[in-house]
Amino acid sequence: MYRYTEFDRQMLHERVAQFRDQVERWKDGALSDDELRPLRLQNGIYIQRHAPMLRIAIPYGLLAAHQLRVLAHIARTWDRGTGHFSTRQNIQFNWVKLEEVPDILAALAAVEMHAIQTSGNCVRNITTDPFAGVAPDETVDPRPYCELLRQWSTFHPEFSFLPRKFKIAFSGTTGDTPADRAAVPVHDLGFYLRRDDSGAVVADVLAGGGLGRTPILGVIVRRGLPWRHLTTYTEALLRVYNRYGRRDNAYKARIKILVRALGAEEFARQVDAEFAHLENGPGTATEAELARIAEGFAPPRYERKSAEALRSGVEALRALDARYPGFARWRVRNVRAHRVPGYASVTLSLKRSDKAPGDADAAEMDAIADLADAYSFGELRVTHEQNLVLADVAQEDLFALWEALRARGLATPNIGVLTDMICCPGGDFCALANAKSIPIAAAIRDRFDDLDYVHDLGEISLNISGCINSCGHHHVGNIGILGVDKHGEEFYQVTLGGTVGANPASTRIGAVLGRAFAASEVPGVIATILDLYVALRNPDERFIDTLERVGLAPFKMAVYPSQETAEELANV
Repeated sequence: MYRYTEFDRQMLHERVAQFRDQVERWKDGALSDDELRPLRLQNGIYIQRHAPMLRIAIPYGLLAAHQLRVLAHIARTWDRGTGHFSTRQNIQFNWVKLEEVPDILAALAAVEMHAIQTSGNCVRNITTDPFAGVAPDETVDPRPYCELLRQWSTFHPEFSFLPRKFKIAFSGTTGDTPADRAAVPVHDLGFYLRRDDSGAVVADVLAGGGLGRTPILGVIVRRGLPWRHLTTYTEALLRVYNRYGRRDNAYKARIKILVRALGAEEFARQVDAEFAHLENGPGTATEAELARIAEGFAPPRYERKSAEALRSGVEALRALDARYPGFARWRVRNVRAHRVPGYASVTLSLKRSDKAPGDADAAEMDAIADLADAYSFGELRVTHEQNLVLADVAQEDLFALWEALRARGLATPNIGVLTDMICCPGGDFCALANAKSIPIAAAIRDRFDDLDYVHDLGEISLNISGCINSCGHHHVGNIGILGVDKHGEEFYQVTLGGTVGANPASTRIGAVLGRAFAASEVPGVIATILDLYVALRNPDERFIDTLERVGLAPFKMAVYPSQETAEELANV
């Protein structure tokens, strides 16, 4: 992973000292709450429903084991023992004290971490595929390019006060059936990295995506951009957004509104006109700079095995599968292929019966750090589905790892199925939420606690958001649940058909099923939807495939079996 230079380290320590002074002045009454507000936001601190929340950056989701141990120390020392991994591949602590945040930032700086640009109207944490660098279907490792853009955007004076927050994602998978594991089309700016006919790295650039109140999928505004222009083209695009993005209405300030208002073609033309002033100028990235950054992403020292040893390893795993059905099930759901023969990538599910989705306590973080050291070269990743990944596990170590995870309650074999829910903190913590999310996730999990049944249902994404800001990505869940306020009471709207595909054309925003439901009704509604899916599906058909084949109407009829609904559906 990228290692900080002496300049990087000095900058972080000076930043901590600066904020410590600002907090002291606030405590002494020299700074008002309003004056402190932009300063704390620049350091990732929100005032939530019950306490300040600190959001810590995990650039492109990559963590070293010793960094995770510091996160565990923060949870244990300055919070209530738990951290929450978010869909931005970050971690949040929900019970910090503002007066103690400088001490937390100092602990982070000591291990090359920070909370810079995790809030405010600036370029936020840049995200990517959690299997970057190890996925067999990857054409370009996006991590060095993420880091190139991260370094360029951090503290960029021109883009510190954009009309609204700005989110960027990269994907490096291409081919006949590329997989987008970074949800690129729902970002303000996205890059699909690939190789052109000459083998050079280029990017297809997508802009104007976003969820929230007005969910919109991004559109391609430039194809085949040479990688060396990533920063200057992004600068041109941000200048157009900074100049014309709305600042009079926070609900219409995201770049997606500007792209829609101008039209994709006109927006791209204006960006190209601005880019003409920057192309091949001093801001153009160099081979030397990319090489410097890429050194941090050199592959670990994999053990290369003979073909005979690899065959023997596969046979040994099959024998263990036959002897231990739980291990076999875990291998199917939580273990992925690796580009290096003899290795695998393992996803650790943070969707357990005793915790909120995405939560891990201090003891678990320490244990996972130990496992990363023992089995994955001291490194791990955070997924936007709120799980953790050990990316480089030798296949011969899978059984030992499974036993260690099982002892810690971290071997739940539910990746990609119904109970692998994305869920924001909701009304239990967030001051913006209209309704609680975590109890809904718990109720659904309790209703569907039979793993055999859940596995038989196959691949299904269920995403929950406590408000229209869509931090739980409910719009792109096969089943989405949105908390809404109805006359001061919490209700939940259900959407069906959302999905993140391989490109914008195959990505879908879910359709609202109908009227919202009381919290007590939600598990039963989900059960009705799934019962109908089981009745209608063809062999080996996923939920999203069945829904696309038969349409929304049968599901609507099943959930709202009234005469009024029947008449409504008859007119569809």
